[in-house]
Amino acid sequence: GGREANQVSDDYRYQDGNYDAANDSYYRGGDEPAHEEDAQSDVTEGHDEDDEVYEGEYQGIPHPDDIKEKQKQRAPAMADEYRDRADLMAERMEDEEQLAHQYENIIEECGHGRFQWTLFFVLGLALMADGVEVFVVGFVLPSAEKDMCLSSSNKGMLGLIVYLGMMVGAVLLGGLADKLGRKQCLIISLAINAAFAFLSSFVQGYGFFLFCRLISGLGIGGTLPIVFAYFSEFLSREKRGEHLSWLCMFWMIGGIYASAMAWSIIPHYGWGFSMGTKYHFHSWRVFVLVCSLPCIASLVALKFMPESPRFLLEVGKHDEAWMILKQVHDTNMRAKGEPERVFTVSYIKTPKQVDEFIEIQSSTGTWYQRWLVRITTTLKQVWDNVLYCLTAQYRMNTLMLAVVWFTMALSYYGLIVWFPDMIRYLQDEAYESRVKIFDEEEVSHFTFNFTLENQIHRNGEYRNDKFIGMKFKEVKFEDSLFEDCYFEDVTSSETFFENCTIISTVFYNTDLYEHKFINCRLINSTFMKEKEGCHIDFEEDNDFLIYLVSFLGSLSVLPGNIISALLMDKIGRIKMIGGSMLISAVCCFFLFFGNSESAMIGWQCLFCGASIAAWNALDVITVELYPTDKRATAFGILNGLCKFGAILGNSIFSSFVGITKVVPILLASSALVGGGLLALRLPETREQVLM
Repeated sequence: GGREANQVSDDYRYQDGNYDAANDSYYRGGDEPAHEEDAQSDVTEGHDEDDEVYEGEYQGIPHPDDIKEKQKQRAPAMADEYRDRADLMAERMEDEEQLAHQYENIIEECGHGRFQWTLFFVLGLALMADGVEVFVVGFVLPSAEKDMCLSSSNKGMLGLIVYLGMMVGAVLLGGLADKLGRKQCLIISLAINAAFAFLSSFVQGYGFFLFCRLISGLGIGGTLPIVFAYFSEFLSREKRGEHLSWLCMFWMIGGIYASAMAWSIIPHYGWGFSMGTKYHFHSWRVFVLVCSLPCIASLVALKFMPESPRFLLEVGKHDEAWMILKQVHDTNMRAKGEPERVFTVSYIKTPKQVDEFIEIQSSTGTWYQRWLVRITTTLKQVWDNVLYCLTAQYRMNTLMLAVVWFTMALSYYGLIVWFPDMIRYLQDEAYESRVKIFDEEEVSHFTFNFTLENQIHRNGEYRNDKFIGMKFKEVKFEDSLFEDCYFEDVTSSETFFENCTIISTVFYNTDLYEHKFINCRLINSTFMKEKEGCHIDFEEDNDFLIYLVSFLGSLSVLPGNIISALLMDKIGRIKMIGGSMLISAVCCFFLFFGNSESAMIGWQCLFCGASIAAWNALDVITVELYPTDKRATAFGILNGLCKFGAILGNSIFSSFVGITKVVPILLASSALVGGGLLALRLPETREQVLM
């Protein structure tokens, strides 16, 4: 009887499901004295000034009116399964609005301190791993193409496969983070990336290496949507814009780390080992291995961080969320020297749970049937979330954000690839201008044991000559005669024989293969023990300037990062996006004056520094425009579209290298202007709480 009386009392306290911070003690403000013993007493006892009811005390037979009221209160809950889904969703939306304001007050009480800064560095390592992944393939491609004998089409596929994986991973893992949790999905994402990035450094075949980089990209693609959704749910409204912008700096640090490691590791041919003639672990593979370290470090540190309490409240796990928020509060208070301060929250509003039919075979069927049901149901929920982002409430914002993300990615990633390609093209032009031409030379009984580079030999005659232990680089023989010559241990790069006559000549242990003899006549000539595979000459093939360009490009965004972090909450997200994109469009026009390597490097740094503020503001506004149960999904969709824009930008811009600068510059600038003007029509979010 006593328990029923207590239940009746509880029913009256939470009558009609309304939230009242002043009356029902969901949240007690800081104005009341916080005494721990009193708080415990309030939880275990019902207090009334006129009549105290103690737990376990006999209260007599309940009054019939109390029983009727109790049944009336329980009736809506019992009939939930018969209610229209729209009514349940409307009730849930009302609960979420109440929770959003209460959660903001709770985060403000927890303060901003040691806990947020610890999480900041842990998630920063994950974001750093994403930045590293973008640069890895570009740095290893010159070496990998020779190590694996890649054709031009294979090189292009290797450059795009990472973006393809990141595009799929952003949508898939971002969607799963709204169903399985931020921490769990981020661990899955980082684990996939670390495992396959590590594996890709050891595999020898091109196909397997391509597959490993694809899956590695899929894993790292999920980090960006999850990291920003995760961190934003531990920040108050006043801190959110600034500290999410500071977090973006780790992407810059990832680019600097990748550039520095490439510069210090790849050129060192001796930093590797070989096992027989088939397995070679060259220094570029060491670089790939080192680039997985930020991901591994973040994965280990993340094991000690809690799940997002905002996500736990969304799925009805009140007690777990309360414990985590208390942990955040106590950690920050101890760091501030105020360990005596008590966490005054006793109850937090949880939204109405709309049950899903998940465990259809939880007690029957085989284990794989149960897993199949779980997987298919979860994927269906992810797909429903994707469609929800296109409903009337969010359709316009989603479409406008999609255009802004796409135009930004098309221009930024397109130019980021175009800059190094243009610098390389300018270098090639300068190199070709220094070519040496030899006409009608006659050489006999001579031993060549040194490198021939950047030369053209026409109508020459070579009799009884020896070419031993030497290298040909960018050498062409045209209409020449080789008679009784001997080639041994010769390696070549971009070397060809055209319309030559080769008589009684021996080729021993060389890489002068059949395709290098164009329209040549081979008479009584012998090829013995040809070199297998491809051969890397690190001193020649790796240009330090390319690493320097990427390093400076990454470092140049530092001023933009600092300015955007300091001004994000002052001028707003919309003005930041629009202003940054329009300034970047103006910077594009200066590229018409980039006729030298130094000029191209300077304009690249200016463009990267101007555009970074738009990226930061896009990350912040995307987090704030969507509710908690759709936040990572929406971010994943938009980030996946961003990677699709990167694929198009890379393909389009690189095809115009050496042809014209007009098309890339006009395309980039027009995309930035269009996206920047459209961004000004987005709603401002700096004053709203996280829904």
